[in-house]
Amino acid sequence: MTDLSEFQVTNRWPAKSPDLIQLYSLPTPNGVKASIMLEEIGLPYEAHLVSFGTDAQMTPEFLSLNPNNKIPALIDPNGPGGKPMPLWESGAILIYLSEKTGKLMPTEQVSRYECLQWLMFQMGGVGPMFGQLGHFYKFAADKITDKYPTERYMNETRRLLGVLEGRLQGRDYIMGVDYTIADIAITPWVRTLTNTYNAGDELGLENFVNVINWRDRVLSRPAVKKGLNVPSRT
Repeated sequence: MTDLSEFQVTNRWPAKSPDLIQLYSLPTPNGVKASIMLEEIGLPYEAHLVSFGTDAQMTPEFLSLNPNNKIPALIDPNGPGGKPMPLWESGAILIYLSEKTGKLMPTEQVSRYECLQWLMFQMGGVGPMFGQLGHFYKFAADKITDKYPTERYMNETRRLLGVLEGRLQGRDYIMGVDYTIADIAITPWVRTLTNTYNAGDELGLENFVNVINWRDRVLSRPAVKKGLNVPSRT
């Protein structure tokens, strides 16, 4: 049995099965990227809820794993060289798990970098900009007296949706016929525009037909349906 006692995070979230990947997360658009990926590739894992409601992400135990106090983070007990591998940042986790298993990312060099550029498109554009939209449009709406920030992020979200709409013209997935980590990274953020932010009408989301069809195609996958609710909030 793998000894994970060197990782302080396991003091707060003990591993029932230390030979499995230990996932520390919350079902947010970033958090579910890791759980969806794990479900898709079929690696067994144990999920631990990091509750923002109790500021669990700010505890010394969690910060010992991720000093940036963000989810998801994980420990792979069977990392490189057979040693436990701690890892944080959702994009890095997707790349790591893909390379570990040889799944959901092209191996041909040109296609690999093309896939990675769309992953970075999510990390640097879709995630931050959609998140700011959610903050100003929904979560801080009662505090906003100046319409500028809301309009700024509404317009930027529309622009990014337009980039996706063009990319998905004639394609089932971001990379064409193959489903990859790029789809896993972007879909939860598109979903949250309507599922959490209730901004679909304001954005005119119905005009982005390719995006809607692709979103629904990804969300229909059994692994995605399961991963979207991991860890359970109860």
